[in-house]
Amino acid sequence: MLEPMPLRASAWRRVGEAAAAALSLVLPVWCAGCDEPDVALCANCRELLRPSVRVGSLRAGLPVCSALDFSGVPARVLRAFKEDGRTGLARPLGAALAAAVARLDGDGIDVAVVPVPSSRRAFRRRGYDTGTLLAARGGLKPLRALSSRGAVADQRGLGREARARNVAGTLRARDVAGLSVIVVDDVLTTGATLREAVRALTAGGAHVIGAATVAATARHAP
Repeated sequence: MLEPMPLRASAWRRVGEAAAAALSLVLPVWCAGCDEPDVALCANCRELLRPSVRVGSLRAGLPVCSALDFSGVPARVLRAFKEDGRTGLARPLGAALAAAVARLDGDGIDVAVVPVPSSRRAFRRRGYDTGTLLAARGGLKPLRALSSRGAVADQRGLGREARARNVAGTLRARDVAGLSVIVVDDVLTTGATLREAVRALTAGGAHVIGAATVAATARHAP
């Protein structure tokens, strides 16, 4: 019996597009940025996700690069990705994250990209880890070296000091001794979560050269 020939990548793409078109007849779709019907992300909103990387500092000169402002269309798209389960948006958002990572100079050394993990509660609610998915869709190779421990309250609505207390000691790193790493996350708000990630990685023996995020809020604009 002849074995069926495997489909080429282009054929798989056409199959996927046909399936998506069929699914859209059953499940209506709209632009995550502006609500235009029948498209997941319109051309205008996709253009507003074009990276414009800005560089700030977390502490003691540690650089943090953010590709977008967390406002308007980028904020709506990120919320749709995180809260509405629209994982297809991870690709353009991941491309923005990759642009932010590229601004951090590793001086020619091998650098591991380490995502900040979602809390256990958030992972159970969404079913996926946002930082890891964004990094992977952006063409990066995420190293899952950080894990959450203990309960973490929802950071939304908390002030700067409350956020810092909420995440203090909640992350631990494994198998990072001697590695040079870049920490990545979705949104930079007060920097509390990123600073906790840096603390955990440093305690594990890693050398953190910087952090990168898809977007940054106005309160932490570089």
